[in-house]
Amino acid sequence: MITIRLSTDDVSRIRFAFSPVWETVTSVRALSNSTAGSVHGPWLRKVRPLCADPDDDLLLLKALIPPVSYIPDFITPAPPRRSTSFESGLAAVAATPHHLVVDELTKLHTETPHPLLPGLIANPRKALERITSALDNYWHQAIEPDWRRMRSLLQEDLAFRLEELASGGVERLFRNLHPSVRFTGDRIEIERPYSCNGEPLPGQGLLLVPCVFTWPAALPVTAAPHVPTITYPPRGLGRLWESQEDVSESPLAELVGRTRAAIVSHLDLPMSTTHLAHQLGVSAPTLSVHLSILRAAGVVDSRRDGRAVLYSRTSLGNHLLAASRPAGLAAATA
Repeated sequence: MITIRLSTDDVSRIRFAFSPVWETVTSVRALSNSTAGSVHGPWLRKVRPLCADPDDDLLLLKALIPPVSYIPDFITPAPPRRSTSFESGLAAVAATPHHLVVDELTKLHTETPHPLLPGLIANPRKALERITSALDNYWHQAIEPDWRRMRSLLQEDLAFRLEELASGGVERLFRNLHPSVRFTGDRIEIERPYSCNGEPLPGQGLLLVPCVFTWPAALPVTAAPHVPTITYPPRGLGRLWESQEDVSESPLAELVGRTRAAIVSHLDLPMSTTHLAHQLGVSAPTLSVHLSILRAAGVVDSRRDGRAVLYSRTSLGNHLLAASRPAGLAAATA
């Protein structure tokens, strides 16, 4: 059992964020632990051929991120805002104090020895250069091509969690965050098969990070000087890697047109105009016209998320899409 004690001030400072660096780091563990039949199967089938002959970067990352147990906390820095770029997260890793690099890599080597780790421990400045370069190369190869879709899922989860917090308070928020996480009034308890060394500094609040590749576990960060953090799998993860069905010849396309049918089909997850335009190969101004018509008809809805406007399919849109499928498929997915 892992315990994070919370003062009244800490509870009032609970916040959410998501991070492309966290996804990059935890996906390395998914490469080691997940199977083709798991929720990440479609991603694995795409990425594993690229990693069939591990290069120096991947070998280094696998030394840092073993299949189980401890991961150095400095390679998963706390995002300062709800949404940050990969580049800013990587810069935070690069700025890690050298003594912290040595301490955490030494702990890792004690728990999970690896021949690459002593060299990193001996030269923390060079270690940071190698680690950030490896993360950058791996990100562009394995995560960035799917980041837009992953980001949409994470945004959807944050909108749901914030609504839970606003409507039911902290107890309701933690009631369905993750089966292993419990809130008892003055502390968070996380059931894990290991303990975490170290206590967080008081007064930092608590950071909750939905993370695609942490599935199926919830992973805590508790040791000072890091912000107390819990990562958890986002809602709707099973939809993430579903391929989009072709609706260009469907009854829905005959009714509303191919472009609007494709829009409805793609909105399994909330998407911005920019994201949709990228997915469909349609200009943003043209797409905005179609979205306005679909929204006026009650087929899609929109909500603001920071500077972006996210579009999602309504229940009417779901019914229209289901009704346009072949009878067998519609029955199977009903």
